[in-house]
Amino acid sequence: MACCLIGCGSNQGARREQLDRAIELLGVMPGITIRAVSRHRETRPIGGPPDQEPFLNGACLLETELGPHELLGVLAAVENTLHRDRTERWGPRTLDLDILLYDQLVLDNVVVDRVALTIPHPRMTTRRFVLEPAVEIAPLLRHPLAACTLRDLLDNISKPHLHVAVVGVPGSGATEVAAAIADATMARLVHAPAAVRLDGQAAPTGAAASWTSALKACAAPLRASTWPDDPHGTVSDYWLGTLLVAAEGALPGAALARFAEEHAATVAATVAPDVAIFLRLSPAARSRLGPAPRGDTPEAEHLQDRLLARLRCGKGSDASRPLAVVVIEADDPNRAIDEAIAAVEAAA
Repeated sequence: MACCLIGCGSNQGARREQLDRAIELLGVMPGITIRAVSRHRETRPIGGPPDQEPFLNGACLLETELGPHELLGVLAAVENTLHRDRTERWGPRTLDLDILLYDQLVLDNVVVDRVALTIPHPRMTTRRFVLEPAVEIAPLLRHPLAACTLRDLLDNISKPHLHVAVVGVPGSGATEVAAAIADATMARLVHAPAAVRLDGQAAPTGAAASWTSALKACAAPLRASTWPDDPHGTVSDYWLGTLLVAAEGALPGAALARFAEEHAATVAATVAPDVAIFLRLSPAARSRLGPAPRGDTPEAEHLQDRLLARLRCGKGSDASRPLAVVVIEADDPNRAIDEAIAAVEAAA
């Protein structure tokens, strides 16, 4: 039996009755046992068309003998039985049922019978309207990628001055996306120093001293000793961990070991991001940007993949790693901006 967390939402029609009926139908489906149901919470719409009605959101915890795609099919059947009406992405809907967690399973856009499924839900880590009802019924349930509990994730986005880092390889639009988030949320904006390249080389020479200089320049505006405490937050268009990931593909062993020690000591004196918005470019988009920048080894070509792997599965001792990571496809810059803003606004 797999333990699964399901998110529920409605902002059209008889919202409460539809949510209650959906849970009732799930409970009589073969292979499913409902273990807990949260209360409903009214929340404002995030993203999508303007002038939508408020949502009612909740969560339920269930055990099931069904596989993840089978469970997704059951959720779709319940939605259809209750005449789900949704005409556009993030638009009004009579009923929405989402798999948030399925045990500790991780799927990244896995397609079965032409149906794609990503687990954990790719945007749940910054969505207050998801985390609050989830924590009500399963506070100690662990998120397999964040490697922490749901309570930890809710506490993470509840900090008085949220730090959001926009992370991406050159050409992903990190600078533009960070500026758009800061404008929309009235946050402080921190840019990477102009002389620092986070693309596989810290400086044209690639010398170890240049990496250290780049690290200090990037860390300066993130010092904990000067960190503000206003409620608007900080948005940076870089992540200090990027320098270490890039250095691993460019510096030789002894120099890398020294830099890793300097990196750990420097990061310890800074405020790490609470949320990372990772801008992922498709292979086609990366090819249009030309050859990937190279450090001292061909590994620099794979900086994007290594960055995402480190963000998602960083070591527990990595103080620079954020708990919440939201991956946004960045081929369409305008859509990426909209999704990034929505991800941050959902934390409020």
